[in-house]
Amino acid sequence: MRVIAGSAGGIQLVVPDAGVRPTMDRVKAAIFSSLGEQIIGARVLDLFAGTGALGIEALSRGAASALFVEENAAALRAIEQNFIRTKLRGPARKQEVFAFLEAPRPNETFDIIFADPPYEKTKAGGEFTRLLLSNRNLAGLLQPSGTFVLEKRPGEEVVPSELWEIVRAKTYGATEVLFMRHATTAAAASEEAGAE
Repeated sequence: MRVIAGSAGGIQLVVPDAGVRPTMDRVKAAIFSSLGEQIIGARVLDLFAGTGALGIEALSRGAASALFVEENAAALRAIEQNFIRTKLRGPARKQEVFAFLEAPRPNETFDIIFADPPYEKTKAGGEFTRLLLSNRNLAGLLQPSGTFVLEKRPGEEVVPSELWEIVRAKTYGATEVLFMRHATTAAAASEEAGAE
């Protein structure tokens, strides 16, 4: 696994032996191709960061900042090693994602949020995708014109959400990637396009 493009392009990333399911390079390349120029100068949040591959790719391609949230200690050590390898850096928090989302963070918002949760259920038995899409605090962290990129298992049901609208959905083998915006933002963009 490597950084695909940008200032750290081609650098191999450290991956811990267990506990993470890194985004494949071809999936990562497709995600960033879809985001295009949005990444330049963006404030990025990388949830379930794993090796930090998505946030590091964003920084390599010109994002202004990236915050990494990961509860697995081995994965956090890999993120730190990958910072050294790529000469890129962002704060990395050892914290469970939903605990991170519950903490109040006034005036903290992001232009792009990545979430690559485990495909299995949470410790409490819930499905990560469903819990993320219904989390108002997560929605509140995304700028009105921002993009939420969620990776999930193909075939996993996406329950309609009043918070999000899917702008694009692409499947790459064992991974489906959803590109989402705030429901009101997506609806307004659709109306504007229809008025032209």
